[in-house]
Amino acid sequence: MPLRAKLLSQQPQSQRLLSTQAAYDRFKPRDGDEPEDVLFNSLYGLRSIELNRPKKLNALNGSMIRKIAPRMLEWAKSDMASVIVMKGAGDKAFCAGGDVAQLAQWNQAGPQGQERSKEYFAQEYQLDHLIATFNKPYIAFMDGITMGGGVGLSVHAPFRIATERTVFAMPETTIGFFPDVGASFFLPRMPGAVGTYLALTSSRLTGANVLYAGIATHYLHSTSLPRLESRLAELRFQDYDEMETRLAAIDATIEEFVTGLPHDEPILLGGEVRRAIDRCFSHDSVDQILRALEQERGATRQWAEETLATLHKRSPTAVHVALRQMRIGAKWSIRDTYIREHAMAGKFMASHDFTEGVTALLVDKRAPRWQPASLEDITPEQSPNLTEDFFLMPRRAPKLDLQADGPEVVRGASRLELLTHADYDEYPFAHFGVPSEADVEKKVSLGTMTRAQVLDAFVRERGQKQGVKEVVEEILARKTTGGAQAVAKWVY
Repeated sequence: MPLRAKLLSQQPQSQRLLSTQAAYDRFKPRDGDEPEDVLFNSLYGLRSIELNRPKKLNALNGSMIRKIAPRMLEWAKSDMASVIVMKGAGDKAFCAGGDVAQLAQWNQAGPQGQERSKEYFAQEYQLDHLIATFNKPYIAFMDGITMGGGVGLSVHAPFRIATERTVFAMPETTIGFFPDVGASFFLPRMPGAVGTYLALTSSRLTGANVLYAGIATHYLHSTSLPRLESRLAELRFQDYDEMETRLAAIDATIEEFVTGLPHDEPILLGGEVRRAIDRCFSHDSVDQILRALEQERGATRQWAEETLATLHKRSPTAVHVALRQMRIGAKWSIRDTYIREHAMAGKFMASHDFTEGVTALLVDKRAPRWQPASLEDITPEQSPNLTEDFFLMPRRAPKLDLQADGPEVVRGASRLELLTHADYDEYPFAHFGVPSEADVEKKVSLGTMTRAQVLDAFVRERGQKQGVKEVVEEILARKTTGGAQAVAKWVY
């Protein structure tokens, strides 16, 4: 995950947030909205949001979004609200994603239905961006299935708590879509080619591996979450306390509830597999990635064969678009990301593969019939032309115009209006998670410490934080040379 923040927006808070009345107008309830699909609770300074569709694995729909966004804008302006917790009802899922079956049904109704789908994505991305730039501490309990739309509600938060029940994935290429909800921002900023691997394959991470990958900031047992929530409600902040001060207190509070990492759950994206991911998924074309996987030998040959089989099940169009997305998304700010992803979502709603993928896999229970049918049907020469249209952006007023080189230039109709103008290039509070590869490289590059000394420095600096030792040890073993007494050197 990314390292540091550069806040771009310096407007007063009153100018950066949509008015509550405007939010009510934009997110007003509609006929058919469920009355209790989201539950809100207040306890002292804590405000909780509970996604309450456990039979649907808390899949996020428009009715839920239209309740959550206005309430969060109220809390953003309230001195009484100090800490926000987002969680899911039941013991199976935090949020399994968006209600894609409904979107596919709308799309089958033609252009008018596709407009309804685009409107859903507009509201979802407005909420996700609000969470990513929220002015109060926000904590996501990623307890259970956390995929797609559920990732948008959690991964951009300063605190993301995984449990033994967490199952993380961005499964969009499986259904003929692209990794959205801000994945253009967070996946390319993951170390090496891990983000590209997760985007193209839709691979899953479970339990402690969500922490090891930097997607979660903490790992707790699920039985600890109710007690943690009560403890968070007891925290008291002064009006003059800076955000960093508040977050540091919350971080220390969460650490009170750690009970250790599972001894039988090694780091999945580490060692030889991680080296293979970087070798194969660092290429800039799908064809090169396939050829690299075919050339894997030894300990990673079986992994490569399984990965090849997985990629050939995914939507060829979605895989090619996702690869291009991973290469250019690292240059987008968080605000740019949602504006651009909204345009991309509209293009996918009008394409064949999304409706086909959802209908085939979730309704008819059959293999999808993609168009084009296979990865080999899209040559390296054809890929740029195929993907270009998905990255063409609608044009708007010059003051918010996004300049870009190449096929990302803007054209078309109107753009997504977000709830706040807040923006940044890197996550503001990434230092509350486990150290990143770049963190370790920076310390090793000082050229004064052995591996053991580097490890000890991180453990001390992070206050014995759970997961730091395991993550730093793996990075040092894979990316440095040097014996017990030798100064560690970084391997590029």
